[in-house]
Amino acid sequence: MITPTEELAAFLRTRRERLDPDDFGVPARRQARRTPGLRREEIAELAGVSVDYVVRLEQGRGLRPSADVVAALARALRLTPAERTYVFDLTRQRPDDTVEPATTAVPALARLVADLSPLPAMVLNHRYDILAWNSEMAGLLVDFGTLPPSRRNAMWLCLRHPEIRERYVDRERVVREGAAHLRAAWAAHPQDRALTGLIAECAHDEQFARLWGERDVAGTGRGSKVLRHPGAGVIAVDFEVLVPLRDTDQRVMIGRPADEASRAALRSSAGSPG
Repeated sequence: MITPTEELAAFLRTRRERLDPDDFGVPARRQARRTPGLRREEIAELAGVSVDYVVRLEQGRGLRPSADVVAALARALRLTPAERTYVFDLTRQRPDDTVEPATTAVPALARLVADLSPLPAMVLNHRYDILAWNSEMAGLLVDFGTLPPSRRNAMWLCLRHPEIRERYVDRERVVREGAAHLRAAWAAHPQDRALTGLIAECAHDEQFARLWGERDVAGTGRGSKVLRHPGAGVIAVDFEVLVPLRDTDQRVMIGRPADEASRAALRSSAGSPG
């Protein structure tokens, strides 16, 4: 894994290169460019910093910009809210409200997941480790209780489990969203060696490595997935991710059938082995 300083350099450079000069009203005479995006001097002018400062940041030369400078760069680069948070995490400028990584589900959340039946639900931490689940989620994916605890990870299962890796209809999108989440989690938890190890292991997958290299950062608190269940057929599921106020390293993922056919298939999957 590269260091946060090196990642900040690469991330700022890729975000600068994706910008369209036409969106910034750059005069035509200034648009003879050998590389895509805005020039460093243009970003420096927009952010109110020196060109040399931008150069040193993009070269990873050990600078730690202040919160005001990070905010100015985020505005100049037109970062999304998730990307802005990512840069604040890389520079360690976000308020330190981190907690110890959760390794077991809070009992109240484990009971909640069980009570959400017949909707599939599970509790995860920031690494996507699966800490608790109900029978509907096990029927939809796999009986997590039969797996070693080290393999109860949603991203690892998607990439490496011989059955689950083929279950997602739009696997490219699922892997992309997972990589974007893990990138944001890595910036927020740079000392988490288990997370660093997970990312290194995931990078052996060619698809993950390619998508990780695109440096997307996003939160997937809501979305949809379509799965091919071996016993129930195609199931479209809308999901919602909720984060408790007290236990902020744990999140509850709840699935809902997206249509009546999926509702019937989901009922069938609950009685089938994953």
